[in-house]
Amino acid sequence: MATFFKFLLVGAIGSVLGLALTFVTIQRGTGFSAVKAGPWVAYPKIGAGDVDPYARAMLAHSGEMALGASEGLSFVARRDSTGAALDPDCDYTLTGQPPKARYWTLTLLSPAGFLVANAAQRHGFTSSQILRGSDGGFEIALSRHARPGNWLPIGEDGKFILVLRLYDTELSAATVALDATNLPRLVKGACR
Repeated sequence: MATFFKFLLVGAIGSVLGLALTFVTIQRGTGFSAVKAGPWVAYPKIGAGDVDPYARAMLAHSGEMALGASEGLSFVARRDSTGAALDPDCDYTLTGQPPKARYWTLTLLSPAGFLVANAAQRHGFTSSQILRGSDGGFEIALSRHARPGNWLPIGEDGKFILVLRLYDTELSAATVALDATNLPRLVKGACR
């Protein structure tokens, strides 16, 4: 009888530990198939049939509908290019050129995936709206205070993330070979 209770205790401890580790993994947004490029993290296999169980659990938890493998890729930035967590009390500058894609969107969201409320009612940019430099590159200011040119208001409510979606892109689950130079840089500016 004592052996049976030991077996149940070990099973219960293992289950609780496994569920706790799964919860932490889902909250942090990491999984087996994650591809990191600077501050950006993507799951190129998330729209395919062979998605890892942690990525599948993150989708179930968030309720997000993933892009299919042939539709495009979605990148999320929770940190700046130095690896520091995004701070709503700081200004940021997003510079560079996105990888080749027919169309792309950049959206500022809360960590829970909701639009961040702001007085300007501006939540993102698309590849057709962005003001570009003569070399085709762009610069986007992220700040609580208005800036000239491409500006995304951070809002007053707290933390935020950036989501870059590339539609009809040359990148796919089979050909993803990214490094930090392939995606825009996110640089912290002044903090208040």
